[in-house]
Amino acid sequence: MRHFQKIAEAVDVVPVLDALIRNADLWDQNTLPTTHPGTAHSDVSDIWVMFNDASGDVANDREVIPYPAWERLPQLRPLVLDLMRRVEGVRLGRVIITRLPPGKAITPHVDGGAAATYFTRYQIALQSAPGALFRIADEQVYFRTGEVWQIDNRSEHEVINHSAEDRIVVIVDIRDG
Repeated sequence: MRHFQKIAEAVDVVPVLDALIRNADLWDQNTLPTTHPGTAHSDVSDIWVMFNDASGDVANDREVIPYPAWERLPQLRPLVLDLMRRVEGVRLGRVIITRLPPGKAITPHVDGGAAATYFTRYQIALQSAPGALFRIADEQVYFRTGEVWQIDNRSEHEVINHSAEDRIVVIVDIRDG
């Protein structure tokens, strides 16, 4: 595969899922990526864990700050930091938990900015059922729960959730060494 590379599997994501249930108020506290005009992400709910300072220069997408979820979801930190070590990352970028309900889609788009040109994009599948399909160019993959994938977000991509449950992933941007 040219656009997907599996990095890990059988990662224990249950503690993070349990923490998300206990911290449901974290969803959609910041809606900039899901509400701006023309967004491909209008059907998703997000939790910003590490993101640009929304009170400052949002266009500076290399610099991120921790949001409340970083403290309130300590179960997530080992997954992110283990991934950093595994890929020999030298800088952490955005970390976003995103939830796509059944029957919804992230429409075809190409990422820009530092997320595509400076960082490498990874996804940790917290919850994903057959029918939740991720397409990049002419390749399509179903992420199984507990898998970690490197993806090519510089090529046109989309996600369609034909499953009966929410697709929940952690998006992690890492500057590789």
